[in-house]
Amino acid sequence: MGRRPARCYRYWRGKAFPKSRYNRGVPDSHIRMFDAGRKKARYDEFPLCIHLVSDEKEQLSSEALEAARITCNKYIMGKAGKDVYHLRIRVHPWHVIRINKMLSCAGADRLQTGMRGAFGKPCGKVARVNIGQIILSVRCKERDRRHALEALRRASFKFPGRQKIFVATTHGFSHIPRAEFGQLKREGQLEKHGNHVKLLSKHGPLKSYLKKIMPA
Repeated sequence: MGRRPARCYRYWRGKAFPKSRYNRGVPDSHIRMFDAGRKKARYDEFPLCIHLVSDEKEQLSSEALEAARITCNKYIMGKAGKDVYHLRIRVHPWHVIRINKMLSCAGADRLQTGMRGAFGKPCGKVARVNIGQIILSVRCKERDRRHALEALRRASFKFPGRQKIFVATTHGFSHIPRAEFGQLKREGQLEKHGNHVKLLSKHGPLKSYLKKIMPA
C-alpha cells in the first residue's frame, strides 16, 4: 500500500500527537540533516540571510522537507559552490499522522470493521507551521544573493500552499541588524557562539561581564 497524497494531511486537526511512551511504533522521519553547506562558518563570514516563510497554517511532511532540502542544496551548490553558503531547515517534524488501513482485495468486506475502532496506526511525521513561520533559511555573501533566491524559489515547489521569500535585515542567523553589526563588533559588544552571535548582556554580576569582555 502506497503513501496517501499530502492533501489528506495538509491541515491542522486536533491536538499535537508527538512520539511518546503512549504513541509507539512511529516510523522514523525522512529528514535527518537539518544543516547543509558550510555549517561551521564563523558568524561574520556570511552576512546576507534569506528566509522561505510559510503563508498558510498547515502541515509539512518530513518527505517534503527532505525534498526541499535536496533541491535547494543541489541548486546553490552547482551555481555558487560548495563552501559559500549555509542552509538550515528551521522546522522539525514532531507531529505523528495516522492511517486507518483498509483492505481492497476481493471479499475484504467480511474482514473489515468499517468505522468501528478507526483511530488508525502511525504512518509518518509532519511539521506544523503557522502563518509567518520560517521554513528554510540560507546565509551567504552578497554576491550569491540571486542563487540563494532561486534555490529557495525551487524549494518552495515541494510544499503545498503558499510561501514567500524574504531577505532579512539581520546579519546572518543572528538577531542583530546588519546596519548596526559593524559598530557593535568594533565596540566589542558581541559574544561569539561558533556560527551564531549575540549581544553581551549588561545585566547580572559585574564579575561575569568583565570576564566576557576581557578573557584571560
